[in-house]
Amino acid sequence: MTSPAARLSPVYTGLPLTVFEWMSGLARESGAINLGQGFPDAPPPAQLTQAVVRALHERSQHYPPMAGLPELRDAVAAFYAREQGLALSRDAVIVTSGATEAVAASILAVVSPGDEVLLFAPAYDAYAPMVRRAGGVPVFVPLAPPLWAYDEAQIRAAITPRTRALILNDPLNPAGTVASAADLAMLARLCIEHDLIAICDEVWEMVRFDGVPHRSLLAEPGMAERTVKIGSAGKIFGATGWKVGWMVAAPDTAAVLAKAHQFLTFTTPPMLQWAVAEGLADAALPPAILAEWATSRRALIDGLAAAGFAVAANAATWFACIDLAASGIALDDRTFSERLVREAGVASIPISALWEGDGGPTTIVRLCHCKPVAMIDDAVARLERFRDGV
Repeated sequence: MTSPAARLSPVYTGLPLTVFEWMSGLARESGAINLGQGFPDAPPPAQLTQAVVRALHERSQHYPPMAGLPELRDAVAAFYAREQGLALSRDAVIVTSGATEAVAASILAVVSPGDEVLLFAPAYDAYAPMVRRAGGVPVFVPLAPPLWAYDEAQIRAAITPRTRALILNDPLNPAGTVASAADLAMLARLCIEHDLIAICDEVWEMVRFDGVPHRSLLAEPGMAERTVKIGSAGKIFGATGWKVGWMVAAPDTAAVLAKAHQFLTFTTPPMLQWAVAEGLADAALPPAILAEWATSRRALIDGLAAAGFAVAANAATWFACIDLAASGIALDDRTFSERLVREAGVASIPISALWEGDGGPTTIVRLCHCKPVAMIDDAVARLERFRDGV
């Protein structure tokens, strides 16, 4: 007799844990400093926590509207008008339980069995499994370090009559690079030329350290009707456990996205939605949080460089990448990451874990910088001692 577990869906029984859960698990087991999974150690801003508590006492704790509280949908639209010059209405915004749910709902609403979806590698590890679960076929277009630039010839070569959509993560996790104006114009041109829908994971849009305002592919000429823009309060405010995200699209498209969302999480805790709405209305709050992250980012980058690590240039996200080969370390990224957490007590993410197939880089490791500076300094000292011993 087969066990019940053996009769579960093969789609999931064969999948490993995500690299983020794997490395965080090793960090928890060993008490290591976790520079792997991306989350700040500090709590969200006190005013947001106070807003949650106030909402618990003064507002409803029952099901909010499936598409999200009107106050938050209005706040998201106003936030993007202020920060990115986008003219949006409430009907363009659907609130989700985190950006990963937004990615899932977008893919389920866009992709039909047999459709091909372009993914740019390295890619967040939820994209390809969700495309496959929708019956689609992920088609990877590799980006090459250190610039991770979008090559038009490679993208054109990957497009077929079955290509339905592309997923663009900009700013790019794990590299922290940002698509140029020319990149965005080229991607928009290809989407229009081949009638593609763009699912744009833009959760890092406010975590930029180059002083340049984020520009969405949705803002490119001709893209408003064929783009789904995904955002995250967790990344904007450092409130990752709140799991409040959203999808933005033309209202008729947003209505279809909502139909996929309603059969996933249906809705998101209302007290968190009210608090996020207050946070988005405060124009001074995101820059203040960013300034704190800029300090710890500089501590990590400068510390790694002083310790002899080759740190890749980047402009955004909570991450910095080191090139092991350029740092004189003759280990592949997976071996380095496993040994580092076990022998030196520092968790990291090997970039090859975010790459499917052959030909990807195997000497690049990602480290998270949104941690207390003292923790960063301790981790860098451990990295330096480990480096000297390998």
